[in-house]
Amino acid sequence: MSTFIAAFVVLLVFFLLMSVGYIIKRKAVEGSCGGLGVLGIEKACDCDDPCDRRKAKMAKAAAEAERAAKYDVDRII
Repeated sequence: MSTFIAAFVVLLVFFLLMSVGYIIKRKAVEGSCGGLGVLGIEKACDCDDPCDRRKAKMAKAAAEAERAAKYDVDRII
């Protein structure tokens, strides 16, 4: 039980220090500097031959885009 209380106190102090830093600087917590863009990777799945789950997701997105384009054309006419 003492380990749990010590861990909770450490996390509480950490969040308290982060909030004081935010109040003083008025600057939000930011992510890393660049992420995948620094490595030259344009997207998370940079494979030549994506997995089946990724192919299904890409096919679904293409079908939705085609449906939306058809809807826009029907709406104009």
